[in-house]
Amino acid sequence: MSTESHHITVSGITVEVVRKAIKNLHLGVYPPNGRVRVAAPEAMEDEAIRLAVIGKLGWIKKRQAGFADQERQSPREYVTGETHYYRGKRYRIKVVYQNGPALVSISRLSTINLYVQVGSNIARRERLLYDWYRSRLKEMAPELLEKWERIIGVDAAAWDVKRMKTKWGTCNVEARRIWLNLELIKKPVHCLEYIIVHELVHLLERSHSDRFSSLMYQFMPLWPQYRDELNREPLEHGKWEY
Repeated sequence: MSTESHHITVSGITVEVVRKAIKNLHLGVYPPNGRVRVAAPEAMEDEAIRLAVIGKLGWIKKRQAGFADQERQSPREYVTGETHYYRGKRYRIKVVYQNGPALVSISRLSTINLYVQVGSNIARRERLLYDWYRSRLKEMAPELLEKWERIIGVDAAAWDVKRMKTKWGTCNVEARRIWLNLELIKKPVHCLEYIIVHELVHLLERSHSDRFSSLMYQFMPLWPQYRDELNREPLEHGKWEY
């Protein structure tokens, strides 16, 4: 499958075009700056793509305006008093220097405690917190995956977690493998469930077709609300680059 891309300009908007062995055109607008990307069938000419984008200009500009207004975190330093998120809730970081092993804990005072050795730098503190995030997401995801596999009637052969710059999740239909964005551990649990359902439904319908939307409404009627909520959640500084 080809993944080569080029760019066209439509009404002053730069559009990345990627041609693939697919049947239908797919248009997306992505954070943080509203980048526009089109996945198009291999035989589709640029002029046809241009006309399709023109037909969606109102929607594109609305999405771009939404990202422009979206809250963003400042650069993270992982120091005491800094704000971080976990399962949709805002926490304050407290860095505790000690001689023992590095670890993370949550207190009832909405505080995430980072226990680190004296001299620990930003990179080590970030790694400690993200290792903890990864462990928490890997604890949560299996139960949710099993729940929705049973409801939808599909089985994912494998799943894993990684930090992704442009997607909340992906599904390799041939391998039946699902990837979840590690950033989802910061979001409300129902947003994580929405992404799990989205990726599992791809095992029934590869593309974002009308059938895909119909299946999403069948299994999760409030999915557009969850999608919009996820896109309103604060973006982490520097993690949505292209």
